[in-house]
Amino acid sequence: MRRLPQYAALVAYIVFLAFPLLWLLSTALKTPQEMALTEPTWIPREPTLANFTDAFGEQDLVGAAVRSLIVALFSSVITVLISLPASYAMARYRSLLNRVALGWVLVSQVFPFILIIIPLFMILREMDLVNTLPGLVAVHVTFTLPFALWMLQGYVRAVPPELEEAAAVDGASRLRSIASVVAPLLAPGVVATLLFAFISSWNEFMFALVILQNPDVMTLPLTLVRFTGPEGVARLGPLAAASLMATIPSLIFFAIIQRRLKSGLMTGAVKG
Repeated sequence: MRRLPQYAALVAYIVFLAFPLLWLLSTALKTPQEMALTEPTWIPREPTLANFTDAFGEQDLVGAAVRSLIVALFSSVITVLISLPASYAMARYRSLLNRVALGWVLVSQVFPFILIIIPLFMILREMDLVNTLPGLVAVHVTFTLPFALWMLQGYVRAVPPELEEAAAVDGASRLRSIASVVAPLLAPGVVATLLFAFISSWNEFMFALVILQNPDVMTLPLTLVRFTGPEGVARLGPLAAASLMATIPSLIFFAIIQRRLKSGLMTGAVKG
């Protein structure tokens, strides 16, 4: 009974987090007549799957989801592969240059991205990367990398250098000590960075809107916009159904990564 308030607060927090998804599901199952009511209903009176049929029939949601998945996977993996050795160097080899680089990484997050849209588009046009997924991947990696560097170097700093020194005393080379001692302890940070990069790329809209102009290469966020009419009137039913389907891949990815995150945390605790 003494823990009852804690459980009540936890349930209220879960309901608060799940409310947008539940409301999206409710809207996707409503008829147009029910959505037009002045008093909204929580549970659909006459659930229908017509919105899902219309959504998949009008737009290529599957193809857009595949393209978004390709861009998100490549962006997240490349970001981690670049930021992992760079963050180790920034954390271990302390110098004025490293401090300046870390400060620039933090300052770069302050600038609004809208200021560089035109120069970025001109650069990509000169490289023939406009209307291509590799061009979008390059942009996502570029703008996710600073935060990934800042995140991972904090994890590297948390690993005591004495562990590497002890491995060196035992005869391990620098690369062997990094692979056998440091890498397992960085598993939680790598997984968290991978998850952050994936979600950022999956949900990104502004750069995709500028770079991708051909409907055949549009990602999922751009495809969802096409459910809005020229006068800004959205078709709520198909839009809710499409948006609900768009959340499923990210939820599945998070469920898979969450297990790795827990195992990495346990490994780090044991190794430490």
